[in-house]
Amino acid sequence: MPISQARVPTAEASRYLKQLCRHWSHKFPVEESGDKGRVPFGEDRICTFEASPEALLLQVATPDPAGLTRLENVVSDHLLRFAFRENLGEITWSRAA
Repeated sequence: MPISQARVPTAEASRYLKQLCRHWSHKFPVEESGDKGRVPFGEDRICTFEASPEALLLQVATPDPAGLTRLENVVSDHLLRFAFRENLGEITWSRAA
């Protein structure tokens, strides 16, 4: 399954992880524990988060390359919306097999 990941430098990684997980928990069976989160957007569409003191690591996976791009955009848009007080810059995703 194609995977894409991004590292977003921020001292607020833990807070954003919690916000993203809480936001999607109304629609999906989200798992969140401390510095890790997982959002299953569907059987074959998954997003994981990992917070460190200096960055939020994002990873999305889906079997469809076009779906991967959509998922990257959804996650990026939500993160940037939640981080409106902080300029996170452009979120750059890198693809892995």
